[in-house]
Amino acid sequence: MPAAVGKAIDAGIIARDQRALLWWGGAVVALGTIQAAAGILRDRAALTTRLGAAYRTAQLIARQAARLGATLPKRVAKGEIVNAGVADIGRLGEALAETARGSGSVVAIAVVAAILLHTSWQLGLVVLLGVPLMAGTVSLLIRPLHRRQQRLREQQAELTGRAVDIVSGLRVLRGIGGEEVFADRYRADSQRVRAAGVEVARVEALLDGAKVLLPGLLTTVVVWLGAHYVASGRMGPGQLVAFYGYAVFLVDPLRRLTNAAGRLTQGHVAARRITAFLALRSEFALRAAAPAPYDGGYGGPVSHEGPAPYEGPCEGPVPYEGPAPLADPASGLIVAPGRFTAVACASPADTATLAARLGRYTDSTVTLGDTPLGDLPPDEIRRRILVADNDDRLFAGPLREELRGRGSDTELERAVDAACARDIAEALPDGLDDLVAESGRNFSGGQQQRLRLVRALMADPEVLILVEPTSAVDAHTEARIARGLRDLRAGRTTLVFTTSPVVLDRADHVVYVQSAKAVAQGSHGDLLTDVRYRSVVAREESA
Repeated sequence: MPAAVGKAIDAGIIARDQRALLWWGGAVVALGTIQAAAGILRDRAALTTRLGAAYRTAQLIARQAARLGATLPKRVAKGEIVNAGVADIGRLGEALAETARGSGSVVAIAVVAAILLHTSWQLGLVVLLGVPLMAGTVSLLIRPLHRRQQRLREQQAELTGRAVDIVSGLRVLRGIGGEEVFADRYRADSQRVRAAGVEVARVEALLDGAKVLLPGLLTTVVVWLGAHYVASGRMGPGQLVAFYGYAVFLVDPLRRLTNAAGRLTQGHVAARRITAFLALRSEFALRAAAPAPYDGGYGGPVSHEGPAPYEGPCEGPVPYEGPAPLADPASGLIVAPGRFTAVACASPADTATLAARLGRYTDSTVTLGDTPLGDLPPDEIRRRILVADNDDRLFAGPLREELRGRGSDTELERAVDAACARDIAEALPDGLDDLVAESGRNFSGGQQQRLRLVRALMADPEVLILVEPTSAVDAHTEARIARGLRDLRAGRTTLVFTTSPVVLDRADHVVYVQSAKAVAQGSHGDLLTDVRYRSVVAREESA
């Protein structure tokens, strides 16, 4: 474009050649049209690259989170995932978008330098020396910017994690009067992040200033030399205008090049965090070894008072029919198929340990029938065994869709009645078609617990494991839930971890666990003669 303008001035205006003026004027119009079309295509390519990189990375992060499963909260803070899924993917997309503009800028600078060298080697040399000098000056700011951005990114992740924890536990904080304490901690952390942000901004301000100053200086030198050549007769006026056009034209690719350096630095910091997250591996992998032998014994300490110790497969009233039994040799717990089994643990830690083992959320020697869970694909384990606890979340959207899953409306109605959740649906303006707020915050704790139970019942797995499913409801509701759960899951394997006498009394079989070992078994009435069991279930402090 500048070359065509210069030719139009020299060959058309100064030479007073109308035909040449029209010819080179038409060339300017044609080149302007091509430049506009190329600019549109460049921006489309950059936008496609940015969005594609961001969305594909988001898909990778989501798949990795699903692949890690129960390992995820143990290895990564909530704030880290939020930042990776929101801020980092944006920075990564912007960095890759700059590859389109940055590479175009490199080509443009090379072409202009070649033209200037052909016309005047002194001006070409100024450009060839000025651009690397400019890039070197900018690189001096890139390294401290990289370090400060990485430090800021880490502090932002910590602050986001603290914010998530505060919002999640706001009700508890209000209950214990801890709002001000956590608010002070958040305020202090926020100020540290602000200070780190200011440090980043200082370097970015210098970088932004360099983006304007350095190209401007280069342009000034090129124009000054060109004007000197015109004054000495070594160059025509049209060539001076062309050189000025080149100098002005260089401002944009030079600015884009320095922008690309800054964006790539931010993208590199984000990419390191993302790849570190994608490199995480689950705590356990699918085992290829042969199944370990299991003698069917329960092991563990033996009770010398009360009912018989829990030794081996249950006899008499607990037949092994239908689906395979679920057995945990480490604890001695065996869940008979097709029965409603309740497990009373002496401590919540035992409950968490056993539930994680039986659901294959930690590595263990648990078997389903004769097959170790470690030899089964994770998808099959999740399809056949469902562990539902009180940390599960309700998702935003229509309540019916949230609870029903792949089941029918008729099955949903039965599950709602079994979980004693009919009053919840009737209290909503649109019943089951009403909307659930984020994390189900429009429901109380007891209502959320019953709705989660409905969702678990609708999944209808081969083995349903429930962890304290009635801890937030009153005794009357608890009795109705226990009865409904037993009736709806008749013939299906159901295991409930609970210390509620109401639920334990409804179970077909009860197992007492102490120190992660099954030490006694029988009916609820029989186990009440065991002082250890009675101390847990009846809350007898003296015992």
